[in-house]
Amino acid sequence: MPPPWTPPPTPPAFAPTHDPLTPARDITHPHFQPGDQVVVIKGVASAELWGDAMRVVAPSWHTPTDENGWRLRDATGGAQTYVTAHPRYLVHLSRRCPDCLIHLRAMEDHLLPKHASHDAVIDCGWYTTTALNQLVHITDARSGR
Repeated sequence: MPPPWTPPPTPPAFAPTHDPLTPARDITHPHFQPGDQVVVIKGVASAELWGDAMRVVAPSWHTPTDENGWRLRDATGGAQTYVTAHPRYLVHLSRRCPDCLIHLRAMEDHLLPKHASHDAVIDCGWYTTTALNQLVHITDARSGR
């Protein structure tokens, strides 16, 4: 007897939304340390912020911004188990630091009212992954990279 059919997971709905907060965020490289659990906020799901949870692994140069970045490990694995990201993209999950809490609150105030009527997972379309496995915010993307 064949296994029961399970429908494929519903992909996030794409809703391009301007992000005035992350590009202007001033977070220094030392704010995060190897072992920190972080999240990269990507949108809204059921009236809450949604994103990819990862663990900070090691310092790494972030070529798209020409600044210090972090090598991140996605605990769920997949095609992009390790990526490099700029610190301003990250928010602490493993501790409640004031800078990250302020950023989270500002993101909630900005995003939740815009997507309050949606029950779906909304991907705001702010990030892409380059051929070098570097997570890049749309405001940091450079042509040819």
